[in-house]
Amino acid sequence: MHSPKEEPHLPLDAKKSNEMVTLTPSVGECATETLRNGAVRPEILNGLSEEELKLMEKKLVRKVDARMLPTLILVYILNYLDRNAIGSARLGGLEADLKLKANEFQTCVSVLFVGYILMQVPSNMLLNKIGRPGIYLSVCMMVWGVLCACSGATHNFGGLLTTRFLLGFVEAAFYPGCLAMLSAWYPRKELGVRTGLFYSGSMLSGAFSGLIAAGITQNMDGVGGLLSWRWLFIIEGSITVVVAMFTCFILPDFPANTKWLSDQERALAVWRLQIDAAGEDDWTSSSDQSMFEGFKMLVRDPKNWILTVVVFGAASAIAINSFFPTVVASFGKDRNTTLLLTSPPYLLACIVCLAVSWNADRTGERFWHTVGPLLCSLAGFIISCAAEGIGPRYFGAMIMLPGIYTGFNMSMLWTANTIHRPAAKRAAAVAFNNSIGTVCSIYGSYLYPNNSAPRFILAFCVNGAMAVLAICASIVLKIVLKRENRKLELREQELETAGQHRGSGNGFRYLV
Repeated sequence: MHSPKEEPHLPLDAKKSNEMVTLTPSVGECATETLRNGAVRPEILNGLSEEELKLMEKKLVRKVDARMLPTLILVYILNYLDRNAIGSARLGGLEADLKLKANEFQTCVSVLFVGYILMQVPSNMLLNKIGRPGIYLSVCMMVWGVLCACSGATHNFGGLLTTRFLLGFVEAAFYPGCLAMLSAWYPRKELGVRTGLFYSGSMLSGAFSGLIAAGITQNMDGVGGLLSWRWLFIIEGSITVVVAMFTCFILPDFPANTKWLSDQERALAVWRLQIDAAGEDDWTSSSDQSMFEGFKMLVRDPKNWILTVVVFGAASAIAINSFFPTVVASFGKDRNTTLLLTSPPYLLACIVCLAVSWNADRTGERFWHTVGPLLCSLAGFIISCAAEGIGPRYFGAMIMLPGIYTGFNMSMLWTANTIHRPAAKRAAAVAFNNSIGTVCSIYGSYLYPNNSAPRFILAFCVNGAMAVLAICASIVLKIVLKRENRKLELREQELETAGQHRGSGNGFRYLV
C-alpha cells in the first residue's frame, strides 16, 4: 500500500529547479509555465491561455463556494442546535420532568463529549480512506438528527444519558470531517476565510437557538400532551433529518473524484492544491490512502504536540455553549427574555470571527490572529468573574464569546495550515487536535452548577487559566515555526551555493 511522504517541503530534484519559483500565486498567474512550485501542469490544461486559466479558476472557486459553503453553514447551525438544545431544554423543565438529581444534568451534558472524543480520529481516518465525504457526512447527519429527536422521547436519566452519548458518537464525524474537506479544496491563502464562514454556523446557531427555544417553549408547551422541552428536541432533530436528505446531492467529495465537475475543472482543482504544497499530491484515490499511516506520522511530529496545547487551551470554554442560557439566567430575567439575551453575543462572535479570518487570509499571519481573540476572552472571563452588576457581566459575555469562538477557529486553522501534507496526516491532525480540545467539555460541564450563579467564579477562573496556557503555547509555536522557516531558507541557499539554479528549494514556508 502506498505510504504518503511525510515532508512536503523537501527540495525537489535539481533538474526541475530551473523552472521553480519560491512564491505560490494563483494558477492563472503561472499559465505559461509547465512546472509551478514543483507541480507539473496537467496535460488537459496545456492548451489554455493565461486569461482562460484565470477565468476558469475563478469560476471553479465560485462554483465550489456556492455549493459547499452555504450547505456546510446550514448543517453546522443544525449540528450545534441539536447538540446544545439541552441547555434551552433545561429552562423548559427538563430537569424537573425527568426528576434529575444532583449532577445528573451535568453528566448528560458531558457524556456527549465522551462519544465525541472517542470517534473523531477513527471517523476522519475512515472518511479519508473512503474518499466520499459528501455522502459520509450526510449519512452521519441523518443519524444524529434521529438521535436528537429521540432525546425528546426519554423518560429518565438513563434514557437521556444514552441518547446523548450516541449523539456525540455520531456528531464526532462532522467538524473534523468538514475541516478535512475544506482543506482538500482550498489552498492555504484561501482557507482562512472559508473556515471562518463555515465556523460561523456554530455562532449563528447560538444566536438562533435562543429565538427558536423561546418560540417553542412559549407556544408549544402542552401541545399533544408533551412539554415544550420535548418538542424542542423533536422539531430540531426532524429538521436535521430532512436537510440531510438533500446534502448528499449538494456537497462535493474530494477534487479528484467529485462528479459534478468537468475533467478540466477536476484537473485544475487538484493542481491548485499541488502548487500550494510544492508539488505534493493531496487526496488522489482511496487505494492510495493508508488508514493508520497518517496518524503514525502525526504523533511523531513535535509541531503538532504544541498545536495540541494551543487548541486545548483555546477550546477550554467551549462547554459554555450548553450553559450560556444558565449564565444569562443569573441576570434574574424571565425565561423568554433570558433566551433572547443569549443571541447578541453569538451574533457579535460571528462577525468578529469572519473579520479575523478574512484578515488572516489577507495578511498570511497566524500568531496575532490567534492570540488577540484569546486575550479578549481572557478579559471577558475576568470581568464576568469579578463584576456583580448585570451591565458589566453582560459586557463580559459580549467580549467573551467572540474571543472563545475566534480563538478556537484560528487554532484549528493554524493546525490545518501547519500539518498541511500529506492528506492522511492532515485529516488525522484536525480530528486529533479537536478531540483533545473537546476533553475540556467533559470536566467543563461540571463548572456551571446552579449554586455557582451569578458569577460562576470557578468556571471563569479555569477558562482564564486555559486561555493563558494557549497564549503561551502560541508563543512557543511561533518560535518553532520561525526556526523551521529559517532552516528551509538556509537549505535553499546551500543548494544555490553548490552551483544549482536559483529557486532550487521548493518555496514552502510555514504560516506564522
